[in-house]
Amino acid sequence: MKRNLTYILLVAVVFAAFVVVFDTFPRTRISELEKRELATFPEFTWQRLWSGAFTNDVSTWFSDSEPYRDHFMTLSMWIKDKLGIALGEENVKFHAAESPTPAITPHDGEDPTAETPEEAELDDDPNFVLEENAKIAHAGIIVVGTGENVRALMAYGGDAHGGKAYADVANLYQQTFGTDVQVYCMVIPTAIEFYCPEKVQNVTKSQLATTEHIFSCLDADVKPVDIYHPLKRHRSEPIYLRTDHHWSPLGGYYAAQAFAKVAGVPFRDLTHYEEHVIHGYVGSMYGYSKDIAVKNAPEDFVYYIPTEVDYETTYINYTINDHYQVTGEGRPFKSQFFFHFKDGNGGAYCTMMGGDSKITQVRTGTKNGRRVIILKDSFGNMLPGYLFYSFEEVHVIDARYFTKDMVKYVQDNHITDILFANNIFSAYGGTTAAAYRRFLHQQWSAPVAKPKQEKAEPAADETIEPVTTESATPPASSDSTSVQ
Repeated sequence: MKRNLTYILLVAVVFAAFVVVFDTFPRTRISELEKRELATFPEFTWQRLWSGAFTNDVSTWFSDSEPYRDHFMTLSMWIKDKLGIALGEENVKFHAAESPTPAITPHDGEDPTAETPEEAELDDDPNFVLEENAKIAHAGIIVVGTGENVRALMAYGGDAHGGKAYADVANLYQQTFGTDVQVYCMVIPTAIEFYCPEKVQNVTKSQLATTEHIFSCLDADVKPVDIYHPLKRHRSEPIYLRTDHHWSPLGGYYAAQAFAKVAGVPFRDLTHYEEHVIHGYVGSMYGYSKDIAVKNAPEDFVYYIPTEVDYETTYINYTINDHYQVTGEGRPFKSQFFFHFKDGNGGAYCTMMGGDSKITQVRTGTKNGRRVIILKDSFGNMLPGYLFYSFEEVHVIDARYFTKDMVKYVQDNHITDILFANNIFSAYGGTTAAAYRRFLHQQWSAPVAKPKQEKAEPAADETIEPVTTESATPPASSDSTSVQ
């Protein structure tokens, strides 16, 4: 009887402690683990109360913004890791959860369970050793390796016949601008293509097959840029981040090298760059995988700053709302291209340009009359820093944030080259291609929504100035002004 009373008292104390914490402690506003802003208390209206939307949003706010959210999630991951039960093959763990990977659906009439094409043989890098210790860490996420060598991989679900819309929009740009502008098409593979253990290859599909199909749909005057095989040749090097879904700056270097060769422009090797290292980096895959092993395997984020070329960076920042819609844009301002983060900072991938919601223009000391636009997603951020020796101007435009008329922008800035550079998920799906198509002749108007101001510079602890660029604070005005 005494034991039962002790147990009841212990449960009551724990329950009371949770009530005090969850009902009285300050709510968490930002999750560093999930790298997102958490739900806020909803706005009250009688109509929303009557429809039930208000109470649903209150419930979402209460569960999403609990105090010490990241601490509780980390503890939960640690317990699950210790209590995990191996299923199926040895060392393969399954964790039931929703995948963060982009939704990819088969085309009408196609069998989503059909066998994938044969993978290219990964045998041309004698230094490469494939890690076979793997577990499924969320539906769509594979965690490979142990200890400090853990790598998290995002599965790919596309088939061999996808991505035609991406090729079609590259063709459309070439047709629109004619011989005055050369258009290039690059498809960036993700890490799983090179590091997936054989025992779990059935959960992902061939990115090479999709890439080859996209290239086969290009018109003869659009130039494909094959970076798949150059990356494969260097897969024993840290060309992809282990704890993030992106590739590394070194992977971007080999891709930029391949592009420069196709474009016929000069290119400098890494001896002309200064190496910088951010230690203790843990990227997005910790939050995606919910696997404590990823957090316990921090890595070095290594990037390279050109040292023998002058350059000046100009930005136009976009204001975005809570739905990541553009609601306004600022005037051009000069700032650094490279932002330096202290060791352990999870924002290190924003080293180049400080993020995505902006237009970037870099004027370089390379006077050859070549001016390139890079149309990209976040993977494309690794490319422009290696092209300052190659082009007189480098313009960077994200598929999610652009409000101008592309035809006019190309004419006003005397663009000679346009590179489509997107990861395989963006290239496969139709959203990115539709955005690029819309850019050509768009007349933008701001949506009616409460704006959320994007910071002009990332929340870095310190910054490194580019070789010849002075830092500048963006003007307070948000007047629309094009980069000339």
